[in-house]
Amino acid sequence: MRPRLKRLRERTNGYTVTPAQYALVAYTALGALTLIVLTGAAVRLTGSGLGCPTWPKCYGNVYPPLNTHAVIEFSNRLITVPVSIAAGLAWLLALRRRPYRRDLVWLGALLPLGVIGQAVLGGFTVRGALDYGWVMGHFALSMLILVAAVVLAWRASHEPDEVDADPAAATDRTLVWSLRGLIALGALTIFAGTAATAAGPHAGGSPGQKINRLDFDGRGTMDFVIHRHAEIALVFSLAAVAIWWLARRRSANPMLQRSLTLLCVLLALQGAVGLDQYETHLPTELVWVHVGLACGAWLSVLWAACAAGPVRAREGAISAQRRRGGHLTAQAPVKFPGN
Repeated sequence: MRPRLKRLRERTNGYTVTPAQYALVAYTALGALTLIVLTGAAVRLTGSGLGCPTWPKCYGNVYPPLNTHAVIEFSNRLITVPVSIAAGLAWLLALRRRPYRRDLVWLGALLPLGVIGQAVLGGFTVRGALDYGWVMGHFALSMLILVAAVVLAWRASHEPDEVDADPAAATDRTLVWSLRGLIALGALTIFAGTAATAAGPHAGGSPGQKINRLDFDGRGTMDFVIHRHAEIALVFSLAAVAIWWLARRRSANPMLQRSLTLLCVLLALQGAVGLDQYETHLPTELVWVHVGLACGAWLSVLWAACAAGPVRAREGAISAQRRRGGHLTAQAPVKFPGN
C-alpha cells in the first residue's frame, strides 16, 4: 500500500489547477448540490420516499425492482454519486490550486463532509419511515451545504488584494448587516416551508403507506402552518424589497444590485405560485416549482451577501486608504479563459 501511495504522490505532485479552472470546479459543485435538492424533492412529491424501504440497498439488492417508486428513489441515490464526485473534487483540487489558498481548502472540505452527512441522514430518514423530523432535517442540511457551496464559488472566483478599486464601491455597514439579517429571515421562511410540507399531503409515501406527519392540532395543523409560513414569507419579501431599494439608493456595487433584483423577482413568483397551489389544493407539479423557486431565492440572498462582503475589512481598507492617500485594494474577479 505504501509504495502505491508514494507513486500516487509522485504522479500528482506536479499537477496543479489555475484559479479559473478551480472556479469552474466550484461552480460545478454548486450546480450539482442544487440539482440533488430538486431531485430529492421530486422523490418526495411522487410518493417515492419509501420506494426502497431499505438502505443503502433496495429491497436487499444493489438494483431496484421494476417498480416506479423504487426506480425513482434509487435513481436519486445514484445521482448522489456524481454529486459526491463534484463535492470531493472541490476539496481535492483546492489542495492543488496555485496559488494555494487555505480558505478554499476548508470551504471545499465542507462539501464532501456535507454529502456524507446527507447520505447518513438519508439512511436514517428511510429507516425512520419518513418521519417528518428526519425529512425536515434532511432538507435543512441541504440548505446549509448550499451556504458552503455558494461561499466557495464566490471566493474561488474572486482573488483578494489584486486590483485597485474605488473606495465608494465598498458596501456600508447598514447594508451588510441588513443582508445578514435577510439571510436569517430567509432561513426562517424555509424552515416554515418545510413544516408546511410536513403537515401537508406530500409526506413522501405512496398511497396506503402510513407516514408520521406534523400534527399538533388535528386537521387544523396544515392550515395553521401554511398561514404562518405565508406571513413569514411576506415579511421576508418586504424586507428584500426594502434592502433592494436601499442598495440602489446608496449606489451599491452592480453585482449586489443584480442579486437583490433577482431575489425580488423570484420572491414575487414564489408568492404567486404559493397562492395558486393553495387555491388548487397543492398539486404536485406546483409544489415542485415552489421548491425550485425557494432554492433559487436562497441562492440569490446568499450571493447578495457575498457581493456585499465583510463590512469590517472593507471599512478598514477605506480608512487605511484615506490615511495614506493611495488606492484601495479589493477582491478582483478571476478572469476565465476567453475573457
